[in-house]
Amino acid sequence: MTHHTQASVHRFDEATFTGELITDAGRVLPFDAGAFARSGLRTLRVGQRLNVDHGPDGIRRLWIEGIGTGQQIR
Repeated sequence: MTHHTQASVHRFDEATFTGELITDAGRVLPFDAGAFARSGLRTLRVGQRLNVDHGPDGIRRLWIEGIGTGQQIR
């Protein structure tokens, strides 16, 4: 089962492209370099808001609303 939520960047290591997000409910979600690479983003900053798809195997996708195919900034 995949869950879609919003989260804030809690930690990001620019050397390894790994980090952690924290959801609005306070859950910490770690992400690996693969999840970051799939995002298409170049970097992240602490506090930045992201949309996240995650499941039992970890984060599948993370993105900024309005950046991506067919998305509009609102």
